[in-house]
Amino acid sequence: MLDAVNLLSPSRNQLEIEVVFDLVCPWCFLGTRRLRRALSRRPDIVAAIRWRPFLLNPDLGAGGLARQDYLARKFGGEERARRLHSTVTDLGRAEDIAFRFDLIRRVPPSLDAHRTVRFASQHGVAEAVVDAVFTAYFCEGADIGDRETLSALGAAQGLDQRTLLRFLASGLESEAVHAENLRAHRLGINGVPCFVVAGRQGLGAGHAIAGAQEPEVLERLMDVAVAEAMEF
Repeated sequence: MLDAVNLLSPSRNQLEIEVVFDLVCPWCFLGTRRLRRALSRRPDIVAAIRWRPFLLNPDLGAGGLARQDYLARKFGGEERARRLHSTVTDLGRAEDIAFRFDLIRRVPPSLDAHRTVRFASQHGVAEAVVDAVFTAYFCEGADIGDRETLSALGAAQGLDQRTLLRFLASGLESEAVHAENLRAHRLGINGVPCFVVAGRQGLGAGHAIAGAQEPEVLERLMDVAVAEAMEF
């Protein structure tokens, strides 16, 4: 898992990777799978992944928005959205993602989904939960704005379902998600996914790249961060 970091391995390079993402963004799903593939090809790197929330639709109400209405507002209609979705679907096959945009009935707010990831981070299963939520939404049409759905997804990754439900009902971490979203905008991030890579020696903001980059591009970014870390 990407969350697991063995800090006792001196022969491996340690990097911190911030992933700025939204759970209703198909490009973010694609980008996180590509990051996973890039890291699988680099056993010399131990990555600490920090999942940073970004709210693409901060004004959506609790019930979300019907998919047709959302497509009309976001893309100007279903025809343009269908072309974009076809492109993403084709790219997804290489990452073992079976996108099923036709199963999505409503576009939900992603606040609670991000809160679920933050809860999962506290228990060491954030990467698994991120992938499970993405898969449920984009491949199965699940309502990831529903707390029962989110708690079931978390339970499937080893979290206690009742505890997670109580956490979601409490409103905890809501302000933290909004603060992280604001931080991303203040850093000039206006599109996701965005990856920020830095060595763990404290190299400041690190190196950032936006978009669902190919694994080779992410590897080059990691190489730059490793080289800089070795200079200190």
